[in-house]
Amino acid sequence: MKQPILWVLWLSLAAAMAQTGTALYQQNCVFCHGENGQGRPGAFPPQAGHTPDLIRVSGGRIQLINTLLYGMQGEITVKGQKYNGVMPAFAQLNDEQIAGILNYISSAWGNDKALPQGFKLFTAAEIAAARVARLSPQQVGANRSKLSIP
Repeated sequence: MKQPILWVLWLSLAAAMAQTGTALYQQNCVFCHGENGQGRPGAFPPQAGHTPDLIRVSGGRIQLINTLLYGMQGEITVKGQKYNGVMPAFAQLNDEQIAGILNYISSAWGNDKALPQGFKLFTAAEIAAARVARLSPQQVGANRSKLSIP
């Protein structure tokens, strides 16, 4: 009897986290990255079809976390297109909120179908651990340029 109740509670929590990520994306990210994650040409890269590419490469997961926490500055190339907008830092959001946004962009717009096998949801503990780095937006941009993203 306890297992079905725990399962229902877990599903409810997962749904609440997804709703939080969706709402937070709408409040904080949609202006630059678009309602459908399409981005803005030349300024802000798409999240649709690109977030799984970042997750797949070594260092990509922490890059996503650091980009939300510390912002990012510097030209990047995504799928052959150059982008040079400035991403603001969102360190004022708490760890659960950052994890919620990252989990949302990882699974929205069909991204869930392109995630690597064994993908694990972002956690608040992971975000908290990344806060100690205290990177500048320029450092985050420099780190991004070192990733081997197809």
